[in-house]
Amino acid sequence: VQLQASGGGLVQAGGSLRLSCAASGRTFSNNVMGWFRQAPGKEREFVAAISWSGGSTYYADSVKGRFTISRDNAKNTNYLRMNSLKPEDTAVYYCAAALRREHIWGLEYAYWGQGTLVTVSS
Repeated sequence: VQLQASGGGLVQAGGSLRLSCAASGRTFSNNVMGWFRQAPGKEREFVAAISWSGGSTYYADSVKGRFTISRDNAKNTNYLRMNSLKPEDTAVYYCAAALRREHIWGLEYAYWGQGTLVTVSS
């Protein structure tokens, strides 16, 4: 089972990026998918999550209104669209899959991708 995150890179403040998380080895169409990030010297933090159907989405306050999580179950892939990026969004972004269909706060994630680096310059 593998979660492959991609789409990171260097962008100027105010710019946009779209991260992708492609799953292989099993289907995650019945699982909550999430994104987390870890900035240098800081703990990993929750960014966004989406329910199995895509009908419900959840965001950290710091990204609400700027980031959008979505999924395409036919492609076993989910996405994180990041707009109006700020230097404080600089981090390694990880995608993850939980063993539940619906999100709850504090949800444990069972599968993790390797991360993709997002750098936002001021």
